[in-house]
Amino acid sequence: MSSDREITTVHLLRHGEVQNPTGVLYGRLPGYHLSELGRKMADRIAEHLRTTERNIKAVVSSPLERAVETAQPIAAGFGLEVRTDPRLIEAENVFEGLTFGVGDGSLRKLSHWRYLRNPFRPSWGEPYRNQVGRMLAAMADARDQVRGAEVLVVSHQLPIWVTRCHIEGRRLWHDPRNRQCTLASLTSVTYADNEIEAVSYTDRDTLLYALAI
Repeated sequence: MSSDREITTVHLLRHGEVQNPTGVLYGRLPGYHLSELGRKMADRIAEHLRTTERNIKAVVSSPLERAVETAQPIAAGFGLEVRTDPRLIEAENVFEGLTFGVGDGSLRKLSHWRYLRNPFRPSWGEPYRNQVGRMLAAMADARDQVRGAEVLVVSHQLPIWVTRCHIEGRRLWHDPRNRQCTLASLTSVTYADNEIEAVSYTDRDTLLYALAI
C-alpha cells in the first residue's frame, strides 16, 4: 500500500444479541432491542476500541433499534453522536415476523414455498446486489466524513456479509450457516484514497478475549 495515499478505514460492526424470546425473523420490524447480553457486547466492544486507541472520528448506524443501541456506547466513548443512515438497514425479507422452518415454522404453509424458488437472487427478499450497492454507497459517504481516519458503521449480518463477498470477488449466493459475521464482530474495509485496498475480519470472541488478558 503506497504511503503517499490517504488511508481511511470503515469498520462494519454487526449489532449485538437481540431480545427475541419467540425466535421470529425480526428483519426490519421495529421494537426489537438488544438483550442484556447484547448490551454487554456493545459496552465491551466500545471498551476494546477505546483501549486499542482507534482513531474513530464518526459513528454511523442502521436506523433499527438494535443497531443504534450497539452504536451508542461506542459513540459516547469517543465523544461522538450516532448518525443513522437508512442504507445500512437489514435486508428486506418476506418472512419477517414469522419463525422459519418446516415443522411449526412458516414453511408448513405451502403458499410460502414459492418464495424459495430462486436462492441466487434471492426470491424471498431484497436482491443481494441491491444490498451491496446501498452498503457501498453508505460506506463511501462514511469514508468521506473522516478522510485519513476511521469510522465505525453498525449494520446487520447479511448486508455486511454480501458486501464483503463482493469486495473479495466471491459469489453472493451462499449457505447462511457459513457466513463469517458473528454478533458484535468487525469487518474492516481499508481504503487508499477512494479505492478499497484490504478487508479484514475480527470475530467477537477475539475482540472480547483481548480485554480479558
